[in-house]
Parts: sequence; C-alpha cells; structure tokens
Amino acid sequence: MKTVSTNAMAGIDRETREAVAALEQALRWRIEGEVRFDLYSRMLYSTDASNYQIEPLGVVIPRTYDDVRTTLELAREHRVPVLPRGGGSSLAGQAVGRAVIIDFSKYLNELLEIDPSARLVRVQPGMVLAQLNARLRRYGLMFGPDPASADRATIGGVIGNNASGSHSILYGMTADHLVEAHTLLSDGSELTFRPLPWEEVERRAASESREGQLYRELLRLRAEYGEAIARDYPKHWRRASGYGLPVLLEPQLNVARLLASSEGTLAVGLEYTLALVPVPRHTGLVLLQFDDLVAAMEAVPSLLETSPAAVELMDGMLIRLTREQPGYAPRIAFLRGNPEALLMIEYFADSESELRAKIDRLLALTSEKRLGRDPLAILDRQQQADVWAVRKAGLGLLYSIRSDFKPIACIEDVSVPVEHLADYVREVLRLVAEHGTTAAFYAHASAGCLHVRPLVNLKTAEGVRIMRALTEGSLELAKRFGGVLSGEHGDGLARGELNPLLFGPTLYQCMRELKAAFDPLWLLNPGKIVDCPPLDQNLRYGPDYRPLEPKTFFRFAHDGGFLRAIEMCNGAGVCRKLSTGTMCPSYMATRDERDTTRARANVLRNALAGRILTPRHFTDPRTYEVLDLCLSCKACKTECPSSVDMARIKSEFLAQYYAAHGTPLRARAFGHIHLLNRIGSRTAPVSNLLARSPLGVVGKRLLGIHPERDLPTFARVPFDRWFREQHVPQTDGLRGPVVYFHDTFATYNYPEIGRATVALLEAAGYQVLVLERRRCCGRPMISKGLLRDAQQLARENVALLAPFARAGIPIVGTEPSCILTFRDEYPDLLPDSPDVTAVAERSFLIDEFLARAVEHEGLQIPWRSDPGPRVLFHGHCHQKALVGIKHTMTLLRAAGCQVEESGAGCCGMAGSFGYEAEHYEISRKVGADRLFPKVLEQPDDAVIAVMGVSCREQIAHFTGRRPFHVTEVLAQRLDRKHH
Repeated sequence: MKTVSTNAMAGIDRETREAVAALEQALRWRIEGEVRFDLYSRMLYSTDASNYQIEPLGVVIPRTYDDVRTTLELAREHRVPVLPRGGGSSLAGQAVGRAVIIDFSKYLNELLEIDPSARLVRVQPGMVLAQLNARLRRYGLMFGPDPASADRATIGGVIGNNASGSHSILYGMTADHLVEAHTLLSDGSELTFRPLPWEEVERRAASESREGQLYRELLRLRAEYGEAIARDYPKHWRRASGYGLPVLLEPQLNVARLLASSEGTLAVGLEYTLALVPVPRHTGLVLLQFDDLVAAMEAVPSLLETSPAAVELMDGMLIRLTREQPGYAPRIAFLRGNPEALLMIEYFADSESELRAKIDRLLALTSEKRLGRDPLAILDRQQQADVWAVRKAGLGLLYSIRSDFKPIACIEDVSVPVEHLADYVREVLRLVAEHGTTAAFYAHASAGCLHVRPLVNLKTAEGVRIMRALTEGSLELAKRFGGVLSGEHGDGLARGELNPLLFGPTLYQCMRELKAAFDPLWLLNPGKIVDCPPLDQNLRYGPDYRPLEPKTFFRFAHDGGFLRAIEMCNGAGVCRKLSTGTMCPSYMATRDERDTTRARANVLRNALAGRILTPRHFTDPRTYEVLDLCLSCKACKTECPSSVDMARIKSEFLAQYYAAHGTPLRARAFGHIHLLNRIGSRTAPVSNLLARSPLGVVGKRLLGIHPERDLPTFARVPFDRWFREQHVPQTDGLRGPVVYFHDTFATYNYPEIGRATVALLEAAGYQVLVLERRRCCGRPMISKGLLRDAQQLARENVALLAPFARAGIPIVGTEPSCILTFRDEYPDLLPDSPDVTAVAERSFLIDEFLARAVEHEGLQIPWRSDPGPRVLFHGHCHQKALVGIKHTMTLLRAAGCQVEESGAGCCGMAGSFGYEAEHYEISRKVGADRLFPKVLEQPDDAVIAVMGVSCREQIAHFTGRRPFHVTEVLAQRLDRKHH
C-alpha cells in the first residue's frame, strides 16, 4: 500500500479509499473508542484556528491507551497517516491534514499523579492546561508556560507547539519543563524518554531493540551535524521553528525535549511528566501608554532592567476593537485616552512591600527616561484579571472585524532578540505598507515575540499573493535580525515550507533525518515541519471560495449578512473552554467537538461554500443534528472574542430547515406557548388537573416532553386581570410612568412576579402602565425558528410601544429573554421599521432600570433597615450575555441582602430545550456542572434568586429547592411604612 498524500485537497484514488475503508472496519471491530469516518465528522475536523482546511480521512476518539496502540498498528498496516490532536487551536495548520485524526481531548484527559514536594505532575495528553492549573492551585503550584489558549489547549498540544506565553522571561518554554514522556512511535514501539547521561545513551544504543536503533541514529546525528548545529542554528532562545536540534548538544539527552515543537510528527504521547513552579504570591501590573508603536518597542530593553515577570503589548487597533466588543469593553473601561501602543508590565513578589518597591522603581525609571505616558499601577486582582483576559483574547478580538479583510497569520509569530525589536517592528511596518495594508501588533514584547496580523482578504487571488509575499518578507526579517519564524506557534502549513531557507540545507537535512529516525514510514502528521506543501495551498478560503448567500429573515446587518456572521468564527476554539463562563454549555457537558460553536459554524459555512459538504447539506438532517444541542444561550455573542451569535444563526437555520422539511408540531406548540398558557390560565384549575392526569401524560408523549418534567402550573388569576381588577395604585407617579411589559410566564404562570414588580416600581415612585393589548415578545418563536410569525409579533409590539418610547417612557421587563429581544433581535427582524430603534433604546430589564436610576438620577428606594437574607443569585444566560448581572447584585446588596453570585454557567433548561425528551440528560449534565452543586450546598435559610423562569424550573426540578425571582426578593425587602 502506498502512503496517503497530505497535499490532496479533494479526492483520493481507489487504492487509498480501499485502504481507508479497511482501516475503518478494523477499527470498529477492535477499539473501545469512537470511530467517525462519516462525511460530517471529517468536515468538523478539517479546520483548526489557522488559514487552512484539509479534509481528514477519518477521526478516532480513543478511550484507552490500547485504542491508541491499535489505531497506530492498523494505520501502519494500511500505510495511512495519523495526526494526534487536542483542542484544535493551532494557528499554523498543524492540527489539519489528510490523515486519521486521533482526538485525545474527550477521554484521555486525566491528571494521573501529583508529587508536590518534587514539584512534578503526570498527566494524559488530552488534559486542558487551565484545568491542570486549577487542580494544582491547592498545592500552590502551576505549570509555568501560559499560552493565551490555556483555557482550551491540551497538554499534548502545548508540548507539540513548545508553548510559552507571557511569562517566558521567567519560565522559558514548555521544553524546559518537560521531564518525561511515555510515547508510541509509528511502528508501535512504546518508549519512555527521560534525561540520560550520554554514557547511558551509548550503552542503550548498543541494543538491537527499537530504542537502541533510535539512540544510534541520534548519536549519529550528533556526531555528523553537531558542529553545524552549534554554529548555524538560530541563537535566539524563544523559538518554536523546526526541530529542537540543540537538544542533541546538551550535557544530558532527554528525547522528551525533542518532542516539544515537533507538532506530533515524531511520536504520539500517552503520558507526560511535567515540572511545576510556585504560584506567585503577589502580582501587580503597570500600564504604560505610547503614541507610537516603535517608541514602545524602543522602551522594552530599559523596562527589562526592572526584572519584570512579563512585558506585553497591545496596539491601538486591539484597544479600539476591545472597546467595541460588549463582552470585553468593561474590562478596560478604566483606560483613558487612545494610545497607539500599550505595554503591560507585570511584577511578581513575595510581599506587598516588595511588589510596591518594584513598581516604584519602574515609575521612577519611566519618569527619568521619559518612557511612555500616563503610567497606571493596578494591584486589584480582579482588575488585573480583566486586563489579562483582554490581552489573551487578542486574536479573537481582532477577528471581530466585520469585513472580508481579516487579520491573517503570515508574519504572525516571528521572534527576534529584544535589542532588535524596535528595528524589526519598523521594518514590518514598512513591509506591510508596501503591500497596501495595515497590521495589528500584540503579544510578548519581553521575549521579542510579536504576533503581527496584517489585514488581508484571502478570498481573492491578490490577497493570497500578498499573504505569500508577507510571509517571505518576514523570513528575510527574521534572518536579518537573528530570529526565527516562530516564537511559539510552530511551523505547520503556514511556515513549514520556508524551513529550508530559514535553517539552510545542512540543518534542514538533519531535520529530515531526525524525522526518519523516529518515523521511517512518514506516517505521523507528515508535511508539517519538513517536506511541507506550499503555504498558499489548502486554504480555508482562497480565490475559488464562492459560497451561496441564502435569503434570510434576519438581516444580519451588523455582520454584513448571514454568511459573514458564520464566517466570524475563526476556529480558535474558545467555545471549548471548560468550567468557566457560560459558552458553550453543551460542549462542557459532552466534551465533543460536534457540540461546539465552532462545529456549528463549520457545518454551515462548508455547506454554503461547497467545501467538503455541498449546498444541499445546508438543510440536511445531519446539519440539524450538529446544531441541535445549541441551547441558544447567547454566551458566544459575549464570551467569544469574535462575537459569533450562534443563537441567532441557529434561529435562522431552523427557519430555513423547516421551510424545506416542514415545521414539527412540538416547535409550533412551544413557539406559541403564549397562546397555550393563556388558554391554560383561563381554564384553571381544570387545566392543571388535566396536565397531571393520564391525558397529560399522553400529551407529553405526543409533544416529546420528558416524562419526568412537569410544565409550570397555570394561574387562576393571571397578572393582567389582577392588575385590572384588584390592584390599587400605591404611588402618585412622582417619577413618571413606566410600561411594564408583562411576559407570558409572569402573566399566566407566576403572577407573583408581576405583582412584586409593580410593588417595587411603585415604591420607587413610578406609575406602572400595563398594556393588555401587548403581544408575546416572539422569543419562543425565534428560538424555534418560526421567524415569520415572530416578525409579525414584532411589528405589532413595536407599533404598540413606539408612542411610549418616543415620549421617553421606559419599557421594563422581568424575563430577560423576553425584554432583551426588543434590543437584540427586533432591530434585525425589522430593519426598515422607523420605530424599532426607539423601542430598543427604551427597553430595560427591571434591575438594570432601577440600578441606573439609583446611580444616575439619585433614586431612593425605601429598603428595610434590618439585615436581609443570605441570597445565592443565578443570572439568566441572556442577561449575562447582553446586560450583565452587576445591576442585580447592586440592588440586592442595597436591599440589605448578603448576596453571592452562583459562578455557574447555563442552568441547562434554555426555554423548552430541557423539557424535550432527547435533551433531558444533556440538560441535567449542563446544570450539574456547577449550578446544582452550588445550590445544594446552600443552608436551608438561604434564598435562591433567579431572573429567568427557565432557571427557576430547572433548579426546582433537579435540586428540590424553590427559587424566587429577584423582584420577589427585593419586594420582600421594601419598607412598607414608607410605601
């Protein structure tokens, strides 16, 4: 059998197809893990975070080490390449290829052993770095290198790239912390690599074993190429280009260190032993502004004299984009001015006095040498974390640019000695200007490693030409200034082609022979460091990218259309983060690539573009399956630095899908829940009895509702009737009128929410208006893809509310997904309506409205003086994504409550999602990740407070605790003597 080519983008010959088919069949018989050779799985693994796309031959998700062994054995038998992969966040195309991908991230992700006294840890390759550090924190230890992708990068990928991150001037690179590696070679040999004296290497080389053969080859390479390595290998220490040949010249040989920056081309790791460092006791940041980028780089050598832990750069473009991104703008709200460059200088210390002394020394130096302006010292941990979050989200924030001109990787990782940094940046600016574009600069100034992202349109032949010209120009600059093409992101498809020119023919030949020594059949991720394809082939886009643009209900005006909204996903995989934030709840539950926001964008983009999939796949049931577990939580709109709004994209997809296949009864029923609840309330209590009778069981079965779920009960006296017939106004309306947009659930299921809201608003001095002619907000219809119906409701509501909005009367709601639809979806559903903007601008969540009035208008709410209850508050996903929870927390504290935020992500209910039988278990897993344990640890007298009905139902169902709406909690804290 012949070896499969890595360069073919489409189509493989008959012999190869037969080999792959035989391999797939054998794998299905012999391994416990998952074998996915179907078209959709191959498509989902065809991209990473780079410019490239290559359809793999199949995907294996091993459960055990034996699965990995068997996969390599069978791949060798059929001469099929394999590609070990973790989070797929590679920026240079290392994680894509015409091979069988082995995804370690789902199952082989355990921490195996910790030795705190020796500061060592043993882990599996699929473990995410941030999770490792979270487990180590109790011992006061951490892994030193800290790549920006640590919240989704796996240890295997960190090693494959020789990752480093912001603190490399203290901690070096991953290779410096790699103690031992238990590996499989492509021929099936299982070897453990650890430091060995050269005498021991020579002793082992005398063996006829595979280990002996490998050590003989390494000794030969050392003898034959040692002089050239010492003389010609780039001297700059911050390097991830090529193989780490200098390891062959070290006092001891640790082959594990050769695996760092090898990109999975030499061996497949099963376990790694890593050295750890202490967690810093005290940290402080100083932000230093510059009006000129080159001037900022000129300051770096002087700043390094103060022994910082890091010196990081963010340029003016990144700062401006951060201020435009709702999820990140608040994190740098304290930053004044519009600098062209911002340096973040960080210090570590064992005491506060030592930290202050270091910062004072820096401030004195900046004053003496006139380095930058407006220095700002930040000692607050949360504020420091906010700044670091912006810096680490740099690439994603740059990709938030709504244009076909994207910040592409081509000069993106050059690393040069710091003394040449300013001259290098000056030349890069000249190079970029010569090609008629601009570039963003960010990253690790302290180590001379800058991520430079020119804005280029790769959908055109001219853009592809510019990409090649800039990459080749960056090679010339790297060589001129004594640097390398990659300081941490590796070679891959983006830079591997240029390695012969970077290293010269002698060292490059040594690298080829090193690859052959480990992998004689060239089966491990071929074409990534040596013998690489041209860097302008296998592009995700390119001049032949001609996608379809379907006619849509949403305008997607902000993104420039439906397709560009999908293309905002750059593949960085931020949606794969675990146990932090909310995005992406289904991935947190399943740890399956298929359930990421990235996967959903991939399937839609590939179908519309005819890449791997075809346009007929756009409404294929398998496409529906990929999007099915999206909970429409909207977290991606805020937590994804590129603001990919998958909730809106899914709604549009469902509308298109149902147009092709018909709308299911359940979607219509839940979409029109307002009508059903109104009927249920009018017929209560009979409707409640029927819902829990055998007839109700049959109804749940017909609608596909899980038998364990009970729908909310119907109120005999709905809120609007109570307000009309029983409510006695408690205020003369001194502060003016407010429209309360009473949602479906506050009206027909939980009228106590509406009553509490009225009490709260009236206590604050407002006259409450309730418009009984209002229609459903349309959110249930939007979630179910009934966009034509939702548009009609939106028109009617805007017509009803616009006169109030134009008169300056606020519109207040208590259900986040309801009232925020006016602000988020209505303008895109009714883009030509002259009144929709007015309604959107005057619509507020109750807590947001009152907290703003307290802060800006001096509103005084008469709270009780006695201590309030202990409150655990869990925010609604749409609230967290579009408004935030600070207003809720402010009001609860002002009311005297001892409030704690849950720290959890999505509750897992997501409207009707958690009711649906096929989603019940996923719904449970999502809530069980963080929310349910947090609720269950609360004392009996603690109050569980929520904003959304979904959260209320989910918490009650799975924990047995009764939650209350925030307005109910606040209304209980009103001082009735003054009301």
